[in-house]
Amino acid sequence: MLFFTIFFIISFPKKTHSGAAADASVYQSFLRCLETNTAPEDKISDLVYSPTNRTFNSVLQAYIRNSRLNTSSTPKPSIIITPTKIPHIQAAVLCTKAAGYQLKTRSGGHDYEGLSYVSDSPFFILDMFNFRSIEIDAAAKSGWVQAGATLGELYYRIWQKSNVLGFPAGICPTVGVGGHLSGAGYGNLLRKYGLSTDNVVDAQIVDVNGKLLDRASMGEDLFWAIRGGGGASFGVIIAYKIVLVPVPETVTVFRVEKYLEQNATDMAYQWQLVAPKTTKDLFMRMLLQPVSSKTKKGETTVRASVLAEYLGNADSLVALLGKEFPELGLKKEDCLEMSWIQSVLWWGLDNETNPAVLLSRQPESVNFGKRKSDYVQNPIPKASLEWIWKKMIESGKTGFVFNPYGGAMDEVPATETPFPHRAGNLYKIQYSISWKEAGVEAEKKYLGQIRRIYSYMTPFVSKNPRSAYLNYRDLDIGIVQPASKNSFDEGKVYGGKYFNGNFERLVKVKTAVDPHNFFWNEQSIPVLPSKA
Repeated sequence: MLFFTIFFIISFPKKTHSGAAADASVYQSFLRCLETNTAPEDKISDLVYSPTNRTFNSVLQAYIRNSRLNTSSTPKPSIIITPTKIPHIQAAVLCTKAAGYQLKTRSGGHDYEGLSYVSDSPFFILDMFNFRSIEIDAAAKSGWVQAGATLGELYYRIWQKSNVLGFPAGICPTVGVGGHLSGAGYGNLLRKYGLSTDNVVDAQIVDVNGKLLDRASMGEDLFWAIRGGGGASFGVIIAYKIVLVPVPETVTVFRVEKYLEQNATDMAYQWQLVAPKTTKDLFMRMLLQPVSSKTKKGETTVRASVLAEYLGNADSLVALLGKEFPELGLKKEDCLEMSWIQSVLWWGLDNETNPAVLLSRQPESVNFGKRKSDYVQNPIPKASLEWIWKKMIESGKTGFVFNPYGGAMDEVPATETPFPHRAGNLYKIQYSISWKEAGVEAEKKYLGQIRRIYSYMTPFVSKNPRSAYLNYRDLDIGIVQPASKNSFDEGKVYGGKYFNGNFERLVKVKTAVDPHNFFWNEQSIPVLPSKA
């Protein structure tokens, strides 16, 4: 490991958010610091971009997944660092700290609020897209995956080694591993094997002192924190060691849709009773969307769609749901039998059939969007569902995604990882709205719609706190103001919603490993208030 002496050899100009001369001065000082603390043959200058570099904008925009956070008025970084080796990351941490700038770490860019690449404070981006190594050991049923790899790349590499092993993570193939796993990402194996982070057994992280740590050297408290508490609060995640899980040679998927005119309310109500309680081999997600009616011209209705994955064959699935969920009306012709890797394509890429498409890092489309989340602990009565449908139709185009819990989620203690939303939660709601029109007025309109429907749902969701899911990042529930970034009280507002009773332990870990709060963002874990 390199020995760093930057605090004695480099001086930085006063940080600023604007001014070409000042930015150039910061860039030159930062680059000298990096060059002093990396090997000359690495040519670190080729990996550092300032706004005057002709490829700066393309590098910045390559991993922006929300057009709402890619406008001319969106704050831009002063510098982007694209490391290829761990010593580059170690130097970047210490040189950024010496410069007094904020450091944003980006793995895949899917943070719904852009916290990995946007800030109102002067900042640098540490872009991890070169850290995409994946090593799969099928015999040991394990693998090491670096933070800049995508979920699609991970699934593809697993499939290359085995067609009866998988990993319980998300359905979007372009999501970055670093943010997904550190924020407790999940997918359609949730009820069988739990969260992605429930299947992590080791990690590598660069801490605030530029040290490379693994599980043994970081200690169990920090290892606990970076499995669901968000890695960006504690350091720079380099890689995770994961446990691969068995999947059958044949799985079954289906999609069944019903509209309000087709008794969708009965199906949606019964879904709440069945989806969280049925066999762990079955994951049934329900989408609820306001759409144009097919039978009443000019009117809007609600469509309920149940999308499912079953670790077994179609015959047994149809028989099971015929008994447990007759309101669904599932028939064998609704079902598709396929391999697990084909089901990954079915969920994430619709009509694609060649697994090689999982290696693409380009999403099918990038729209303007906003997401919010809730947890439901008691079934919503039919009459209330009917009221919700009316509010959905009145409010515009916000859709719901209901994700069932139960199964393995009931079996893992709430304190096992920072993610606390375990037994007692029937399902999680994602509120989702996307639009294509640019401009402030469109953004105001659609943000108003989703916030309104979120408000209407207050009586039906968790209380004290009204819990939220970290990986469905939502700045509406609270932020730390840049001018008071050490504010424990501000952090407690959103921290209590994301982490419930685990928040205090996260704060203690944060205070121990990053006492001066270098790794902060607008919703990071705060440090304990200093004693006067």
